[in-house]
Amino acid sequence: MSFRYQAAINKPGFNPLGTQTTTTLYNLYAWGGNGTGQLGLNSSTYAYSSPKQVGSLTSWSKVASSNLSSASIKTDGTLWTWGQNNQGQLGLGNTTYYSSPKQVGALTDWSNIVGGSNFFIVTKTDGTLWAWGENQFGQLGQGNTTYRSSPVQIGALTTWAAVGAGSQSSYAIKTDGTLWSWGRNDQGQLGDGTTTSYYSPRQIGSLTNWLTVAGGNSLSVHAIKTNGTIWGWGRGLLGQIGLGNELNYSSPKQIGALTNWAKVARGNNFAVSVKTDGTLWSWGYNSQGQLGIGNTTDYSSPKQIGALTTWNNCFARTTTAGAIKTDGTLWAWGGNGVGQLGQNNITSYSSPKQVGSSTTWLSVAVGANFTLALG
Repeated sequence: MSFRYQAAINKPGFNPLGTQTTTTLYNLYAWGGNGTGQLGLNSSTYAYSSPKQVGSLTSWSKVASSNLSSASIKTDGTLWTWGQNNQGQLGLGNTTYYSSPKQVGALTDWSNIVGGSNFFIVTKTDGTLWAWGENQFGQLGQGNTTYRSSPVQIGALTTWAAVGAGSQSSYAIKTDGTLWSWGRNDQGQLGDGTTTSYYSPRQIGSLTNWLTVAGGNSLSVHAIKTNGTIWGWGRGLLGQIGLGNELNYSSPKQIGALTNWAKVARGNNFAVSVKTDGTLWSWGYNSQGQLGIGNTTDYSSPKQIGALTTWNNCFARTTTAGAIKTDGTLWAWGGNGVGQLGQNNITSYSSPKQVGSSTTWLSVAVGANFTLALG
């Protein structure tokens, strides 16, 4: 069967795989914690509580983060990283920290990138899959637990289309719509019906209609199918799977019966999702107001954030979350201990707050205590 990805929301800049196909040139901005140089500002300042431009280039195309490391792909297909590098997660062949972007090799065919705790998973334009960094649970997909400080190819296939990463587990979708996982699995987060960790990719079930997958920095996972249904599995202790309970599941379980889910992002034991009608939803752990619903109460099933129908994309990590509207404005909420919400303060918020006044935001990546954005 042939498989073709289609945007679930027909609005500018939106793609359910987290990629951007626009040719508009974008600046790169960063804010929040900077203790390991993760903001890329070539600065020793510990933190910034409002957006700061990274360099002067306008050729950035994609952004991604691990816990305290950053990565970005330029419009020319080159890959750049900076920040913490104790596990070789910058892919530069060493463990040296850098406070400004450094190019990873000389290749110009990098396509999509996501970060786990201390590693990155990347696809190239030729459909190959690559990884580097921490490998304690085999999350690099090499059949072993050897750490790598430069990119290594996962197998020889050229049919990889999308990627996702958990704290120490990895996920990928092929062009045929099949879903694959590998790495840590103590809470069933690989979705294969076991709690056994695997060091190389294994298919989750036999379905061929997976569209996008999000692992976040936790032990639970969410994925959306091409029919608009949303599924969850892994650790459920705090209700983060969204099934109305606090149980673990080692294989995908459908959340409700709706078929209008478009985009999902995972934080630390919570999730945020956008529907095709432009509404915004969240569920799970809520200690810092990261669910965005005006309180700090945990919820084990999806709750709508406000009543607006103009949300276009969402992002999350640790206790921070946010979303971009169809008008290009950026909004954030949750934990803000070092200014990662971009509000020029360190106050946590339990409902969405606009970040500045710009209307040109395209995409966002959140690290453990910082934020990267293209705008």
